[in-house]
Parts: sequence; C-alpha cells; structure tokens
Amino acid sequence: MSIISLLLFLIFATISGIHFYWGFGRKWGSKEAVPTKDDETPLFTPGPISSFVVAVGTLLFGVLYLIKFGFIQLTLPVWIDKYGFWFIISIFALRAIGEFNYVGFFKKHKKSQFGVNDTKYYSPLCLLISILTLILELNK
Repeated sequence: MSIISLLLFLIFATISGIHFYWGFGRKWGSKEAVPTKDDETPLFTPGPISSFVVAVGTLLFGVLYLIKFGFIQLTLPVWIDKYGFWFIISIFALRAIGEFNYVGFFKKHKKSQFGVNDTKYYSPLCLLISILTLILELNK
C-alpha cells in the first residue's frame, strides 16, 4: 500500500507544482486547463490567489498520504484521520463524473481543447485518484 500512497503523493505534488507555476503568473498549459464555452471563451479566468489555494490544497492532500502511511511522523486530528480520505474520494469522484456541461465523463461540450483534454486526461486522473484512495481506505 505504501507504493500507492507514494504514487498519489507524487500526483498531488505535480498538480500542486503546476498550480504554483500558474499562481506566479506563468501561462504554459493554462488555456487547456480551463473549461471553454467554445474553443476560445473561457468560463472563468483563475487568478493568482485561486491558483495558490488549489496549489496548497493539493499539496496538503499529498502530504496526508505520507502522514497516514508513516512516511511523516505526525498525529492528525481525529476527524482528518477518520474522514480525510473519504473527503478526497468524494471530491475526485464527483469531479470525474462532472457537472454535465463542461467537465467530467458525462459532459455535453466535448469538442473544445479543454473538453478533449478532460476526456483524455483530467477525468481519468480524477477517477484514478478516487479508486486508489478508496483502495487505501478500505485496506487500512
């Protein structure tokens, strides 16, 4: 199980690193990571603060795997220890399913660059995170 927790930490650390990169104003990959109404008009424009919030949040998710499986010796609050992985499972399973218009496996808008990337990469990654975390939670 420790290999799965290390893999999930690396996934979250990578996602976090990308969001820190965007938070500092860099642009590589940012257009392909925001849902668009058509191939040009983004639904929203994330700013530095939202990028940093996501970066810190995903990094904390990754660190949670290291703590729960003994790579980092810290005692978690009881509620995080009990419900933390269930929270992660829920977030990423819901993200994989989607909101039915622009994100997730059942989205309506699939032709934009974001839609293609979401189908190929983002939604499957969210589903993988949910499944691997569920495996860890059920085998602890």
